[in-house]
Amino acid sequence: MAIDLVTKFSNKVDETFTTESKASLLTNKDYDWSGAHTVKVYKITTAPMNDYDRDGTKQHVVTEGKAQLSRYGLLAGLDATTQTMTLRKDRSFTFAIDKLDADETVQALQAGTALARQQREVLIPEIDSYVINQMATNAGHTPMAKELTTVNIYDEIMAANAELDNAEAPEVGRVLVVSPDVYLLLKKNKDFLQATDIAQDVRFRGVIAMVDGIAVMRVPANRLPVKCGFLLAHPVATVHPVKLSEFKIHNDPPFISGDLVEGRVVYDAFILDNKKDAIYYQATT
Repeated sequence: MAIDLVTKFSNKVDETFTTESKASLLTNKDYDWSGAHTVKVYKITTAPMNDYDRDGTKQHVVTEGKAQLSRYGLLAGLDATTQTMTLRKDRSFTFAIDKLDADETVQALQAGTALARQQREVLIPEIDSYVINQMATNAGHTPMAKELTTVNIYDEIMAANAELDNAEAPEVGRVLVVSPDVYLLLKKNKDFLQATDIAQDVRFRGVIAMVDGIAVMRVPANRLPVKCGFLLAHPVATVHPVKLSEFKIHNDPPFISGDLVEGRVVYDAFILDNKKDAIYYQATT
């Protein structure tokens, strides 16, 4: 006697593990790209300080070919140059879901959930990786690569924090980015454990610890540069524009019986020349 046993498919999909975007804590959107593909930012120099000449006999200023006395010092001019930021990333995706495929997979294959999955598993990791790589490549502080251990990891981070202090970067809002492996080193360092403090209201944003006023954020290694030790940065240094973020679901468009899903994102990341010293990148050996 032959019996065909029933095969049953669940409408629950075995999703890939993913994490949400990490770039928002590391960047700012201080500049507006509305109606433009390029934004130029002025960089203005300053004047040197002088010793005031109380007697009025030492300093000279040349005006229209004539030397004149100036008690305030030599007259300086200010330079006004620009940094040009042109958007470079114009990315897109598209896929179709046949009407019968959706019906005969017990609705597991649906346009809405497929679009959310595309954003979560493909788009967000791509953007995070690009932004963090731009920050690492253009950081103002890039010391020689070194081995990080449970013994030296905390001291290296404090040294990086001191560099940002010396550069007069803003103290409040600094973020430390580490991979899971480097975070494991931190967890084994007694100085780190004694200094750790974390408020519940920032955990949902991806912050897993606070050390010396720095928010510690653990990021999957595949979103970080190869041989990344850690990245310490203040969001004031990195501009992360998203000029266009467009996602569409077309029901029964021409030539397709089912749904057509399309998405387009125009984005970039720029490190401001005068603020790059607010980024410290340490590579490992």
